[in-house]
Amino acid sequence: MKYLIFTLFLLPALAIGQDLTAEEIIRRSEENMRGGSSYAEMKMTIVRPTWTRETQMRSWAKDQDYALILVTAPARDKGIAYLKRHNDIWNWQPRIERTIKLPPSMMSQSWMGSDFTNDDLVRESSITDDYEQTLLGMEKVGDMDCYKLELIPHEDAAVVWGKLIMWISAEHFMQVKTEFYDEDGFLINTMTASDFRVFDGRHIPARMTIVPEDKPGHQTIVEYISLDFNREIPDDIFTIQNMKNLP
Repeated sequence: MKYLIFTLFLLPALAIGQDLTAEEIIRRSEENMRGGSSYAEMKMTIVRPTWTRETQMRSWAKDQDYALILVTAPARDKGIAYLKRHNDIWNWQPRIERTIKLPPSMMSQSWMGSDFTNDDLVRESSITDDYEQTLLGMEKVGDMDCYKLELIPHEDAAVVWGKLIMWISAEHFMQVKTEFYDEDGFLINTMTASDFRVFDGRHIPARMTIVPEDKPGHQTIVEYISLDFNREIPDDIFTIQNMKNLP
């Protein structure tokens, strides 16, 4: 969700006709999502057949190594925070005043009852390093010309998914659509990007929707309310102590 989900960073577009390898396309896309630093305010809407729940969040991200998400609403969840430092992830639960370090076995579990997994949210895995990439060709998604790629994890990669099929826009290297498959090749989730805007001079999909294949009426939508790039964010923002004391 990938994406999931903290930030999308976009490099200058290449001409659509330029020959690129699968690795180059993925690298540019991942650099778009991870490079630099950012601050965002977001809204997540969880939709179920009989109810809908909305969560508001603030997030800080720096390069590939640091990320912090703070839940600001609703009141019952306010103060819940998630911190990533390199390959370690912690969760702060203010109601019980407890910090939990998430083990690898929890990466495939739902994040806050949504259709995103913990791994989708914090993007612990790297699609550049952990997957073998194959360019399948060009295909339109809506009115966008996109590279269609298949990503198969390396045998030793600690990843959640057995395969990804990804559509990346040729013009701005945005991840427009991703299909998530399990180890047996069954489609589990489909994530699509929409509401493409310009934030801080960059082309960004402001809305990402993930839909599980086998759960009719279920979906989760993440929307950017605001998004700023290249803020000066000190490393000490990304500490367990700070995570506990965020306003």
